[in-house]
Amino acid sequence: MDEMHYQIDLLKAMNEKLLGSEKMFRMICGTSSNAFLFYSFSEKRFETLGCWERYFEFEVKNSSDFQNILSCVKEKYSSDLETALFCERTGKTSCSAECEMADGSKWVEFEVTISYDDDSKPSEKIVRVRDITKAKKQTEDLKYMAYYDALTGLYNRNYFVRLLSEWVRKAQVEHTKISVMCMRLDEFRKINDSMGMIAGDEVVQLFGLFLKELQNEDVIVSHFYEDMFFVSVYDPFGNNTAERIFRKICERLEDTFYITSGSAEIKSTISVGVSEYPESARNSLELINCAEIVMLQKSEKGRNSIDYFEAPMLLDFMENIQLENQLKEAIESEDFELYYQPQYDSLSNKLRGVEALIRWRKHDGKLVSPAVFIPLAEKDGMIVQIGNWVLEEGIRSFKKWYDKYKYPMMLSLNISAIQYKRKDFVHKLLRLLEKYQVNPELIELEITESVLIDDFESVVEKLHTLKEYGIKISLDDFGTGFSSLSYLKGLPIDTLKIDKSFIDTVIEDNSTRVITESIIAMVKKLGCETVAEGVETQEQFEYLKGINCDNIQGFLLGKPMPASEVDKLLAAV
Repeated sequence: MDEMHYQIDLLKAMNEKLLGSEKMFRMICGTSSNAFLFYSFSEKRFETLGCWERYFEFEVKNSSDFQNILSCVKEKYSSDLETALFCERTGKTSCSAECEMADGSKWVEFEVTISYDDDSKPSEKIVRVRDITKAKKQTEDLKYMAYYDALTGLYNRNYFVRLLSEWVRKAQVEHTKISVMCMRLDEFRKINDSMGMIAGDEVVQLFGLFLKELQNEDVIVSHFYEDMFFVSVYDPFGNNTAERIFRKICERLEDTFYITSGSAEIKSTISVGVSEYPESARNSLELINCAEIVMLQKSEKGRNSIDYFEAPMLLDFMENIQLENQLKEAIESEDFELYYQPQYDSLSNKLRGVEALIRWRKHDGKLVSPAVFIPLAEKDGMIVQIGNWVLEEGIRSFKKWYDKYKYPMMLSLNISAIQYKRKDFVHKLLRLLEKYQVNPELIELEITESVLIDDFESVVEKLHTLKEYGIKISLDDFGTGFSSLSYLKGLPIDTLKIDKSFIDTVIEDNSTRVITESIIAMVKKLGCETVAEGVETQEQFEYLKGINCDNIQGFLLGKPMPASEVDKLLAAV
């Protein structure tokens, strides 16, 4: 009897322990965000645990068949879960499947675990349902970041290279062509400078949206950076050729982009360079580089243009890169010289002054023409450092000559548009004049029309400031632009230089003579001096003297000379 009581007490204790374990197990499952379903094959019994109601709106009853449960699940989730939920049919001990809810609100993962008895028959099954929406979204975000450009939604550079590489391998097998177009919006920097980067980004986005419309299975589009885009065409023919795509883009660009950030309408054009497989290059990176080389060369020469890669372009590009690197080294070591070309009064033949002209002598002793390296320096912004050196070296040399010879001549200094537009330009110039104790009235700054194009009012304000200090202003290369006459009315200039292109034909061409005489007569009435550039013959000199041109500059009276020759010239006057 005691033994029976002992057994009963033991069973009660074991039962209480099991109930406690089950309670703890259910509490653990209840605190989880997962849902669990248990199924006994032998008893055909179901039981759910965890947050079942979070995932399903139906209850599992013991009398339900597992196939009925599957039907209910499949109604809510857009995926075929039968293979995973019945993985015991293939003898597997576990399986999983990811699927999206039919309404697209979340993603879930079903994980199934099967246990088998000694006869290798399934005995129990546990199905865990887990919300993986956040992880899925993170994966999708990472995938998007890996493949797409955040600003435009187009393919990014890395994915474009990957796709193009696949196309090249395919083209090798199919013996077909690929066209790669590199394009850039012309004068995009002006939009950024005048309206700000937000407006610039909006232009890029609008242009990118249009390019996306051109994309199909044989055309891929990518945004590389800033305003540079690439388009690749597989097996180009018919409407899918670089030329036809270029025409479509030009037609779109005939309309304006409306910029909401600046409440403005912007019109633009493009420069396009094209490389082709296999003629231009044999791999994706070379195709991209060749197309970019053509685009860069075209954008420097003109707008709304398309050109194709040719082998000599690569040689020219490499030479420019080498020259650019050498120029950077020259700036660091100040491997420049100033030459000075004299200017003379046409009536008295008295020395009026000298114009400072920069020369770059390379380590091999050869001189590089300013016509070659100045545009390169202006394109890359190096002109500011070069211009600052010219100002200081010219003023320093001028001070030395003035102290030694006491000759009141003018020093003319050429100012780049980029250098002039810097906010600290006037301050730096005045500080140099103070440093070397040079009279500002003996300094003449030569500017071209390019200085005036972007912000006329700001430029004129600076010119008036310089004039207040006594500095003279000369308008260089007059007559080579399109709006010279309109500038004369509002500019506080002292001198106008007649471009050499007029002087070269002034004797032979009647139209040139009429224009030259009209310019000189008009400038005289405005109270300005005139300087004729590029005078090389006595006949030109006599003619210019006869029509009252004030000053003469050119090889006839003196070529550009080093500083040591200027010493000799001043010693003789």
